Amino acid sequence: MSNISLIIEEKAADIGNFLVGRLLPFVQKKNVGPFVFIDHMGPKNLSADENLDIAPHPHIGLSTLTFLFEGALMHRDSLGNQMEITPGAVNWMSAGKGVVHSERTPDRLRDKAKVLHGLQIWVALPLDKEQMSPTFQHVESTEIPLWYINSVRYRLIAGTLMDKISPVKAYSKFYFLEIFTPQDAFIDIGEELYGEVAMYILEGQVTLEGQLMGGKQLIIAKDAKLCSFQMQSGTTLYLFGGEPLQEQHYIDWNFVSADKARIAKAREDWYYQNHEVFPKVVGEGDEYVPLPARSLPLR
Repeated sequence: MSNISLIIEEKAADIGNFLVGRLLPFVQKKNVGPFVFIDHMGPKNLSADENLDIAPHPHIGLSTLTFLFEGALMHRDSLGNQMEITPGAVNWMSAGKGVVHSERTPDRLRDKAKVLHGLQIWVALPLDKEQMSPTFQHVESTEIPLWYINSVRYRLIAGTLMDKISPVKAYSKFYFLEIFTPQDAFIDIGEELYGEVAMYILEGQVTLEGQLMGGKQLIIAKDAKLCSFQMQSGTTLYLFGGEPLQEQHYIDWNFVSADKARIAKAREDWYYQNHEVFPKVVGEGDEYVPLPARSLPLR
């Protein structure tokens, strides 16, 4: 019997002036463990006249994880943080009761040709953490746990797995794992996994239950404990997984919560620009992303 539950093909989504490949949420699968949103950005070649500019926008009830393969992004938020994200590092912002941030091409690259490629991920917060004060953490690539098994390289970008703990501050039990092999390798990792698990192949190919799999799709397993596969040389893949949260979580635009009333309140606060809940981003002036018409407050 096949252990493949679902294969989700990337679908195009517009995030301002930039098209991405959306992997989660999907009609048939809203989350994998606590992961509720995964966007694959690029790879996109940008000319000297093209830049990524995502103006200040709000979040509640989630942690955002930005992980780049190529290029750079400048993060600014309403907590006063300003941090350039570079390949291999992790930007981890836990919105809690409310935070605002922007993501733009850094000034040093705005008049140069460049490439942008990476993942944007949302991890839902447990119900008891939804009203926490927002926090921000930047973890350099050198701080991420890295180890080898028979020449296969593993990096635990976030979460806990295989007796390893990422320094990224997690509020639930999950893992975001990178696996790279320089040669053909069989990976039998199921006994180390827990909860739900999905695979994303960035480069190369994987043979899974006799099927040859490539990129631009999220492969979800029925049982994490039965997860085994053959990797071709030069393949890089990512495993997203963990224990599902106890409560059902809802997504409306940039808001995530197990409580629909909290989402409705967040929509209203952003629409009316309640800066006590959603402060301005330092250095961004008055610009912001308006609430989409589909999410307008009822009153």
